[in-house]
Amino acid sequence: MPRILPGETDLYALTDSNLSLGRPVEDVAAALLHAGVRILQYREKKLKGGEMLRQCGELRRMTREAGACFIVNDHVDIAMLVDADGVHVGQEDLPVEAVRSLVGPDKIIGLSTHTPEQARAAVAAGADYIGVGPIFATRTKEDVCAPVGYAYLDWVAANMDLPFVAIGGIKRHNIAEVVRHGARCCALVSELVGAEDIRARVAEVRAAARGE
Repeated sequence: MPRILPGETDLYALTDSNLSLGRPVEDVAAALLHAGVRILQYREKKLKGGEMLRQCGELRRMTREAGACFIVNDHVDIAMLVDADGVHVGQEDLPVEAVRSLVGPDKIIGLSTHTPEQARAAVAAGADYIGVGPIFATRTKEDVCAPVGYAYLDWVAANMDLPFVAIGGIKRHNIAEVVRHGARCCALVSELVGAEDIRARVAEVRAAARGE
């Protein structure tokens, strides 16, 4: 199965049914994968476990066929049940060491971080990559912390060897500046899943990231 980390690909897409214009998550995922997105994270906060398991099973099949990496947010049990490539957790979720004891040595574990101290702790805990953000204010999460801005991103780019993905409020109009501050991979939610034409939007975002 593909072990693709941030930095090995430029975009990291997350699902969000509330922002997907009423389209099924499977349709959104298909459009993202057809557009060449190589890391897809399933992040749905309001669904029951059974429905999440069903959706993740389908997305696991789709990502495998596309040669893309499939990450499940928070739900380690569902990630294990569908044989996802990895799991992403936050600072208040299960600690990385506990997740590793469940998923084993070969699965990818990502950890959201907001400070240099958290980044260093992520390395010590054995995370495979970190999320850096939120760079800008974002409304796609209800329990999000205050934006970290470019200062923390600059620090990570200068001091960390661990792969990282910049996240939080990143859109076409600001992604070029995020890239200029050292982000080799950017995570987007509403900018992609909320587009009428997802494949065209992915192309537009990539062009914007290149400064075109």
